[in-house]
Amino acid sequence: MAAVATEAPFHVLAVDDSLPDRKLIERLLKTSSFHVTTVDSGSKALQFLGLLHDEDSSVFVHADQLDVAVNLIITDYCMPGMTGYDLLKKIKESSSLRDIPVVIMSSENIPSRINR
Repeated sequence: MAAVATEAPFHVLAVDDSLPDRKLIERLLKTSSFHVTTVDSGSKALQFLGLLHDEDSSVFVHADQLDVAVNLIITDYCMPGMTGYDLLKKIKESSSLRDIPVVIMSSENIPSRINR
């Protein structure tokens, strides 16, 4: 019997400081059979992606050594500490992550933010 190669599920990293919003995004994406990882801040997203050292751990994972490839990042714009736009800039500065599409969401209708 030949082994059948199974394709890894599409993996989405959802970043939002609001628990209800994270749960909603996760539920909507899982109905489409996506693998979803949720985190509550830009810094935790960077840790997950291997771009930020976890101060509580001596382990530093480089982005090209991630066990699970991320295919899409969805982030809230307005979060404490690091905005979604700041997260986007950090990801696009990384040679190993810059090709991952990033979607920034905001419930605020601020034209200058939308244009950015």
